[in-house]
Amino acid sequence: MATPAETAAFLTPVEAVALIGVLGMGAQWLAWRLQLPAIVLMSVAGLIVGPVSTLILPHPLLEPGESFGDLLRPIVSLAVAIILFEGGMALKFSDLRESGAVVRRLVFVGAPVAWILGTIVCYYFTGLGLGTAILFAGILIVTGPTVIMPLLRQSKLGGRVGKALKWEGIVNDPVGALFAVAAFEVFRVLASEQSAVSILVWIAFAVLFGTVIGILAGIGLSRAFRNAWVPEFLKAPVILISVLACYALAEAVEHEIGLVAVTAFGMALGNSKFASLQDMRRFKENIAVILISGVFVILTADLTVETIVSAFTWETAFFLLGMLFLVRPLTVFIATWGELSWRESLLIGWIAPRGIVAVAVSGFFAGRLVSLQSETGSSLFAGAEQITALAFAIVFVTVIAHGFTIGPLARYLKLARSKPAGVLLVGANAWSTGLAKTLQDADVEVVMADTDLRRLRPAREAGISAFTGEVLSEAAEHRLDHALFSTVISVSANDYYNALVCRHFGPELGRDRTFQLSSTDKDGDSLGVPTATRGRTLMRAGRGYDSLIRDHYRKWQFHKTELTEKYDMEKFREDRPEADLIAEIRPDGTIQFLGPERPPKGELGSRIISFGPEVSPKPTPEPSSGQPPADPPLPTA
Repeated sequence: MATPAETAAFLTPVEAVALIGVLGMGAQWLAWRLQLPAIVLMSVAGLIVGPVSTLILPHPLLEPGESFGDLLRPIVSLAVAIILFEGGMALKFSDLRESGAVVRRLVFVGAPVAWILGTIVCYYFTGLGLGTAILFAGILIVTGPTVIMPLLRQSKLGGRVGKALKWEGIVNDPVGALFAVAAFEVFRVLASEQSAVSILVWIAFAVLFGTVIGILAGIGLSRAFRNAWVPEFLKAPVILISVLACYALAEAVEHEIGLVAVTAFGMALGNSKFASLQDMRRFKENIAVILISGVFVILTADLTVETIVSAFTWETAFFLLGMLFLVRPLTVFIATWGELSWRESLLIGWIAPRGIVAVAVSGFFAGRLVSLQSETGSSLFAGAEQITALAFAIVFVTVIAHGFTIGPLARYLKLARSKPAGVLLVGANAWSTGLAKTLQDADVEVVMADTDLRRLRPAREAGISAFTGEVLSEAAEHRLDHALFSTVISVSANDYYNALVCRHFGPELGRDRTFQLSSTDKDGDSLGVPTATRGRTLMRAGRGYDSLIRDHYRKWQFHKTELTEKYDMEKFREDRPEADLIAEIRPDGTIQFLGPERPPKGELGSRIISFGPEVSPKPTPEPSSGQPPADPPLPTA
C-alpha cells in the first residue's frame, strides 16, 4: 500500500489521461511516418513510461493502477467493448458469403481446431492452469485486419491467398473474444458449485440475452436513423452512447455478457442499410484509434519488471514456437484439406500475426481470472497474471517474423505477383475509360473505381477490372485488392475530391505515386486546391477536366508510340506538338507518369502514352521542274 507521500508522487487522473493520449497518438503518428506497425510502437511507448522507467526512477512514470484506482477496470472494459463493437461492424454477412469456401473453412473449422491445439500448447508449454490455457487459447485465434492488411500491401500478395488471409482476420476479430467470454462464463459458473444442468441453462440464457439485446439495439437504432428520428449531428454521439448503454445493460444481468451484446450490436448495425452508415463507420474508426492507443499504453505501462522478466523463459520460447510451427500450420492443413495447393497452405499456415484485439482482450480477462483464482484458490486459473505479457510476446514475435518473411516466402513459393503492380483510376468518365483501355493494351494492369455502376459499364464491357464503391471508405480497405496497384490517379470532375483521394493513398503508396488533374484549365489559378494538399499534377498545369472532356469529343485520341533510333523523342514532339504526354513505359516494363516536373527520359525502346489529335499526313512535295510526277500509290485493301 502506497503512503500518502508516495501516492502524491503519482500522476493525477487528468495528467495520466493527457500522457496516455500524447503517447498513443504520438506512436500512431510515428508509425505512419516510418511505415512501421503501430502496435509495436504503442507497446514500446507504454513500456518506457511504465516498467522501464522504474530502472531510473523510484516508481513508474505512469502507474495506471495508482492514477485511476478502482476506475481502471471499468475504463479498460468500456474501451474493449467499443473496440469489439467496431470489429462487429466490420463483419458483413454478404461479404462472408462472397469470401469463398477457404475462408468459411478457416472460420468454422479452423477456429475450433486452433482453440483446441492452442489450449494444448498453452497448458503444456507455459505452465498455465487448464482454465487459463483454455481462455487464452480462445483469444489467440484472432488475426486482426489491422496487422494483416499492411502485410498484404507490403508483399503485394493478392489472389486467393491474400483474400483468405484478409477475410479470416476480419471475421475472426470478434470470434476470439466471444470464445474467451464463453470460456470465462463456464469457469465462473463452475466456481459457484451449481449443478451441471443449472450451469448450462444459465450460460445459454446469458449468451442468448446478450445477443438479443445487441441485435435489438442494432435494429432499433438503424430504424431510427432511416426514419429520421435522430438528426444528423446527433447520430455519431447516439451510437457511442448506445454502445455504452447496451454494454451496461447486459453487464447488469450477467458479468462479461456485455462483450457479447456489443459485438452483436455492431454486427446488426453493420449489416443494416441507412444513409449515414459510412459516416458512422468513419466516426467509430476515429474513436477506435483513440481507444486502441490508450488501451495499449495502459496495458503495457501496467506491467511490472518482474512480470516481463518472468516471461523470458524457455517455457515462453517453446510456447511461441508451438503456436507458430504447430498450431497454425496444423489448423490450416486440417481446415483447408482439398481446397488449397501445398504452396498456398504453407504460406497461409505461416502467416498469422496477432494484433490489437488479442492484447486488449487478454488484458481485459487477466484481472478477472486473477480475482477468480483468489476467490476459489483453484489451480485451474494458475498463471492468469502472465497472459498479458504472453500476449504481447506473441504480438511482437508474429508481427516482426511474419512482416519480414511474407514477401520473400510468397516470391519463393511463386504466389506473389510476378507482374508489376498497376494503376488505380478513380473516377469513371469517357476520358479515363479511354486511358484505361490504352494502358491495358500496353500490358499495364488497371483497376477503375467509381461510386456509380452505370459510369463503370463501358470499362466493364472492355474487360477492365472495376470497383464499385467509395475508395475512401472502410469497405474499400477490405474489398479492394491493394496488391493490384502501386499508383493512384484521381480524374473525377471534382478537384477537391481528387486531392482527398491522393491524400488518402499518399502515406501508403508515397506522394510521388498519387496523381490528379490540374485544378482548372488556367495555368497558375489561385482558387484551386493548395499545392501542399494535392497529389502530383498529371500531364501539365492548366490541363483540367473540362478541356480533356471537350477534346475527347473533338475526336482526340490516345496513342501508344514506341521510340526508336529513327523516331526519337525529338521527332515525336515535332509530329505531335499539341499532344499531352501522360506516361512513359520504359524497356524494363516500369511505368512513369509524366507531369510538369517529370519529363520523359526518351530512352530507346520506351513507349509514350499520349493524348492528342490525329496526325495529319504530310503533303507530298511537288516535283521539281524537269522531273516526271511520282507514281500514284497503289490501292490498299
